[in-house]
Amino acid sequence: MSEILPDTSGPRPWVSVIIVNHNGGRFLQPALDAVAAQEEAGSLEVILVDNASSDGSFDDLRTDHLPSFHALALDENTGFARGNNLAVNLARGDWIALLNPDTEAAPDWLAAFRRAKETYPDTAMFAGATIDMTNPDLMDGAGDCYFGLGIPWRGGYQRPVTELPSAGECFSPCGASALFRRDAFLAAGGFDERFFCYCEDVDIGFRLRLEGERCVFWPDARVRHFGSGTTSVASPFAVRHGTRNRLWTFVKNMPPLALILLFPLHIALTCALLVRGAMKGRAGPTWAGLWEGVSGLPAVWADRRRVQARRKLSSLQILKAMSWNWNRVRQRRTDVREFEGPGS
Repeated sequence: MSEILPDTSGPRPWVSVIIVNHNGGRFLQPALDAVAAQEEAGSLEVILVDNASSDGSFDDLRTDHLPSFHALALDENTGFARGNNLAVNLARGDWIALLNPDTEAAPDWLAAFRRAKETYPDTAMFAGATIDMTNPDLMDGAGDCYFGLGIPWRGGYQRPVTELPSAGECFSPCGASALFRRDAFLAAGGFDERFFCYCEDVDIGFRLRLEGERCVFWPDARVRHFGSGTTSVASPFAVRHGTRNRLWTFVKNMPPLALILLFPLHIALTCALLVRGAMKGRAGPTWAGLWEGVSGLPAVWADRRRVQARRKLSSLQILKAMSWNWNRVRQRRTDVREFEGPGS
């Protein structure tokens, strides 16, 4: 592992922007340039973790225009989850803003997030809006959603940007553009490093919700996202990890009564998705993910005890935060609920 240390002589930043890269290719430098162009550039730091890229994306980066830059070049690919956890532990800001390497943040992205946290001072996590980089008429996402039988999805994915919701409450942030209060993120245990990547953002959002937190979607905090710029959205890698991590998210986080009532339906839906995967030529990675998920359940169940011990919400309260409309899942529609008023 090699490390570039930050300049800590200036004032402490309010936010630490974290990017975890693995073979980000042509996307990484524009992502850093967009952070450098932030209206809030004078009060931020950037932490870049490179997960053993082999495409040269970490080489010859221009970082001198960043106010404070800290980089870790790892000797192996530790995954999105561990890469972010390493960065969060190094962060000096009270808030952490997560970005994917294939994003370009609008110049007022962080300024918008600052307004969001000032509007809702008791909120520990915020989701930004992501717009398709190749087609600005389409959304890439408006926060993550969670179907009650255990299916997460990115709300609004490839839907018209005219459907972008107003500020409101969504289930959890998408890791491509998210803001967390650092102490809350760490107290919840950070990302589950067993996940490697996929669903780790929904998982920590679920855990924070169990502890009584909520997630605010803030549409003014916008980034353009290439989307699966480093991995294909339906690659065998994505299908395997997504299948496995969906099961772990459901088993670890669902409150006891809800787990008892919904687990048979979750199994039925998983079987239906397995058949669907076979029909689409994805039987191999789907089976592999399911097998890994089942094999890992003893360790996940042990961790469940710690998660549920911190729970402050009842089964009914957490179920109300989920979506129950299958058409909404199938059509990738958003699920952002209105607040009664600012700070409510």
